[in-house]
Amino acid sequence: MEKKVKAALDEIRVSLQRDGGDAEFVGIDEGVVKLRLVGACAGCPMSQMTLKQGIERILKEKVPEVTEVVAV
Repeated sequence: MEKKVKAALDEIRVSLQRDGGDAEFVGIDEGVVKLRLVGACAGCPMSQMTLKQGIERILKEKVPEVTEVVAV
């Protein structure tokens, strides 16, 4: 599952990096993906919306075993 999540995250990263941010994979615990938002994403007031409505939605579509995505 980790390999699938990392592959999907690599596709998503392009958009984040275009805006000066990024998401680092920290780990997975029972379907919960842990990410660290960095760069412009770290201080952005919209980062939680990006995390939940963007990254989480896409990861759940591509990797059905994912139950949630959280920032650490």
